Amino acid sequence: MSKIAFSVFLTAAILSACQSSTLSFSEIENVPRQVEDSIDPNYALQLINNGKKGSYIIFNTSGEIESSVEAQQDTVTIKLDVSDKQNDNSKSNVFLLTTEHEQDVLLVQVNGEIMPFDNITGFE
Repeated sequence: MSKIAFSVFLTAAILSACQSSTLSFSEIENVPRQVEDSIDPNYALQLINNGKKGSYIIFNTSGEIESSVEAQQDTVTIKLDVSDKQNDNSKSNVFLLTTEHEQDVLLVQVNGEIMPFDNITGFE
């Protein structure tokens, strides 16, 4: 009897994991080659959509970044707080964002100010 209960529990857990998509946002160090090739250092803020795998957000700055993300209804807000410039050399900071299906509005705030994307592109 316990084997059947365990099998039912395991099946339910797998099915619920397959159907759920959660909000996540993190800086990545190992950037996929296709994303790396799409980065333009002349843009301050870029969005590269990779279909169901998520979206890459690239922010070029010479300062240190603290990031956070929050979701309210259909809107995801990414907050990037940038410290004073360390030097004149800008660095591409790459973040991976995954969202839930009902979230289709993306706002980026840099030091509290809404910043539009300079370039939006994608691949699958």
